Amino acid sequence: MINKFLVLLSTSVLAMLFIVAPVQADTSGSTKYPVVLVHGLSGFDTALGDYFYGVKGTLANVGANEVYTPQITGYETSEVRGEELLAYLEELQAVTGAQKFNLIGHSQGGMDSRYVASIRPDLVASVTSVGSPHFGSETADLIKDSPLEGIALSIGNAVGAFLAALTGDTSQQSNAMGSLEALNSTDAAIFNAKYPEGLRHGTCQVTPSYNAGSWWWPNWVYDYSVNDGDHNVNGVAYYSWSGTFTPLLDSNVLDVADALLGVTYWTIGEANDGLVGRCSSHLGKVIRDDYTMNHADEINGMFGLQGLWNADPLQLYKAHVIRLKAAGL
Repeated sequence: MINKFLVLLSTSVLAMLFIVAPVQADTSGSTKYPVVLVHGLSGFDTALGDYFYGVKGTLANVGANEVYTPQITGYETSEVRGEELLAYLEELQAVTGAQKFNLIGHSQGGMDSRYVASIRPDLVASVTSVGSPHFGSETADLIKDSPLEGIALSIGNAVGAFLAALTGDTSQQSNAMGSLEALNSTDAAIFNAKYPEGLRHGTCQVTPSYNAGSWWWPNWVYDYSVNDGDHNVNGVAYYSWSGTFTPLLDSNVLDVADALLGVTYWTIGEANDGLVGRCSSHLGKVIRDDYTMNHADEINGMFGLQGLWNADPLQLYKAHVIRLKAAGL
């Protein structure tokens, strides 16, 4: 009888503990400064989906609740887009009272973020580029000053007009030539001479590796730091990551972007994400430059469709805000 009583008592106590004990919210990614996600070419947010698809919700799960997504011109030079981003940050600072911001830019958005950090480091806590062509894109090189240029510009301007109608944002109806000028290697070098902060020093290096395991159970460790730029310049921390993929092998048959990027992949003479070569993506602390993903996968694009072997982009963004918080940012 006593034993039954003790069993009932202990069961009741445990049940009360489970009911009463509060669930602790995960704040591992609650950064000191708000996060601003900066889109690349033709980026937009509509009811049809976000440019950074699912990223905001993922960051909120680890306590990063102050996340903003500015809408800047879809097609222009990085200086023009950067000025628009700067104006947005100044207004956001006035509204929120935040002293600085953590900028995470995909593709050309990483270059726009660099521009702002260079001319207004007081507004920026960190710049993180994701698949950004800091040293230019060979795809843009191929198009520029070739018979393909007119076709590409017509398509770009048509997309801009479509997005302007879709979103009601006339800034999308802009200058496709500006983006082509921003993304080719020659103009990227001019941009880099003006705004060199965080860029890789010297030529691109092969990533060294060693087997920390055994021959029968290998554990390969890679040192991506050989392609680092300065980690901190004028009080701004710099980071980067990017992807590489192999068409067909790392593709999803339902993903239209995989087919398009599988074509442009062949215009680049090194491992790439379909638009940006591995060596062009290096900025600040290189987290990794060969995640298995293409240029669209880097933002969880096409509603999150991924290849079977792809890295999970949402987990990369989550890990990064945790990294930023740990760094006091």
